[in-house]
Amino acid sequence: MTQSLQAKDRRTFRTRNKLRRVNIQRNANRSVRPRLCVHRTGKQIYAQVIDDAKGITLAAASSLDKDLKLAKGGNVDAAQQVGKLVAARALKAGVKEVQFDRGRYLYHGRVKAVAEGAREGGLAF
Repeated sequence: MTQSLQAKDRRTFRTRNKLRRVNIQRNANRSVRPRLCVHRTGKQIYAQVIDDAKGITLAAASSLDKDLKLAKGGNVDAAQQVGKLVAARALKAGVKEVQFDRGRYLYHGRVKAVAEGAREGGLAF
């Protein structure tokens, strides 16, 4: 395994571990909130709402969705539209509160745009 891949795995694990710790502390007696997980590539962006307790995906959206009809999927405007779409689908599935899982990516640019779009779409986190 290359060093860069090991570093990526460490960053991902560190972020998810913090989410689990906060979730356990905050929701000791309540049900665990699903997480809004973001993945980005150079050309596209993907977001999904995952229920870790059941191990299922509740809602998903990407810049490749036919509903969005995007010319370019790798810019901030596309990321914001993906955030709004995943929020609408999550609300339709009955999810109102999520934890934002940025994975190994900095909360900046397209990742931040997904979060802002999800907030505009009605998700609370």
